[in-house]
Amino acid sequence: MSIRDAISNAPAKDQFPTLSEDVKSFPVRDGEEPWTGAEVEELADELITENVRLQTELVAADQELSELLRNSGDGAGDDQADSGSSALEREQELTLVNNTRDLLAQNTRALARIGAGTYGACESCGQAIGKARLQAFPRATLCVTCKQREERR
Repeated sequence: MSIRDAISNAPAKDQFPTLSEDVKSFPVRDGEEPWTGAEVEELADELITENVRLQTELVAADQELSELLRNSGDGAGDDQADSGSSALEREQELTLVNNTRDLLAQNTRALARIGAGTYGACESCGQAIGKARLQAFPRATLCVTCKQREERR
């Protein structure tokens, strides 16, 4: 299956066959409408699609990093500037790989929470994270209050 096929056929329905029932247990903040199966399915499809893209990027970035590391010893005649430039390039590629892995892990965790029926609940206080926050950032695991508290530490 090509990446384009995977993206156009994001299988949230296949992965979460009881989603229409499960969403009834997803918490919402006061004044918000309850989650609908279509809303959560759309978020899950976006996460699945992004996971396919991230996995592809990760393979390419891993290959690039391997190539940079393999060629790092070839610079016998390089001056200090060339060595420093090569080290910076390797460091940037390593950062990209790590950031992609982190984002992939966050997406996978959000999908697991959807499957477990805990999506939308703050992992710190248990209150609703809020639909608007999750629709803007589907990987959120903390409500705004707990996230602000965490960032102040």
